Amino acid sequence: MNARSEQLKAVERLLNIMDELREQCPWDKKQTMQTLRHLTIEETYELGDAILDNDLDEVKKELGDLLLHIVFYAKIGSETQDFDIADVANGICEKLINRHPHIYGDVKVQNEEEVKQNWENIKLKEGKKSVLEGVPNSLPSLVKANRIQEKVAGVGFDWEHPEQVFEKLKEELGELQVEVESNDADKIESEFGDVLFSMVNYARFLNVNPENALERTNKKFIKRFQYLEGKAKESGKTLKEMTLAEMDVFWEEAKKLPSA
Repeated sequence: MNARSEQLKAVERLLNIMDELREQCPWDKKQTMQTLRHLTIEETYELGDAILDNDLDEVKKELGDLLLHIVFYAKIGSETQDFDIADVANGICEKLINRHPHIYGDVKVQNEEEVKQNWENIKLKEGKKSVLEGVPNSLPSLVKANRIQEKVAGVGFDWEHPEQVFEKLKEELGELQVEVESNDADKIESEFGDVLFSMVNYARFLNVNPENALERTNKKFIKRFQYLEGKAKESGKTLKEMTLAEMDVFWEEAKKLPSA
C-alpha cells in the first residue's frame, strides 16, 4: 500500500472513531461548537509552543489534536445537515484553486509578493468589502497588528524601504516621550500603542515575526530568572533580601547558559 493510501486510511479511521465517540461517549455526545471553541484555541497555542521549541514529536501530537477538533466540528455540522468533512475539504480546495491562478490558470507572477497581492485582490473580487475583514477580532493584539499590516501591504499600502519605517518608529518614540513629559495617561497609552504598531511594522521589513521574537525573549527571560531564583535559594536568601548588585551577578551567569 502506498503512502497516499495509508494517509487516506488513517483519516478514515479517525472519522470512524469520531462517529463512535459521538454515539457512545457521554462527554463527546454533550459537546457543541461553543464548548469546543476555547479548547481549540488552547490546542492552537500548544501547537505554537511546540513549533517555537522545535519539538517535532510534540508538533505531530498537537497537529493530531487540532485535526481531531476539525473532524469534531465537521461531525457536529453533519448532524445539523449544515456541512460535513467533505464540504470542509472541498471548500478549501476550491478556495486554493481560485486564489492560485498562477498555478491553476494563466496568470504570471514574478515573486512571492505578487502572489500575496493577487491573493488579496481576489478576495475583494469574491465580495469582501475590505481586505481587513479576514483579520479575526479575537486575535491577540500583537498578532493582529502584524496581520493588519500584511493585509494592507498586499494591496500596495506600504512603505518602500526599511529605513522609512525606522524613521517612522523614531518619530513615534519622540511623540511618546512628549506625552510622558506631559503626564497625560490616556495620550501616553495612545502613543505607546503607536510605537508598538511601528515596531511590528519594522519587524515585518526585517523579515522577523514579532510574535515569535517576543516569545523567544519571554522564554529567555523565564530561564534566566528561574536560574536567579535557584541561586538565591542556594545562598539561603529570598530575592527580596538580595541587592540588585547581588542579583546581577547571577543574572550575568544565567546569560551564559545555553539558549539563554
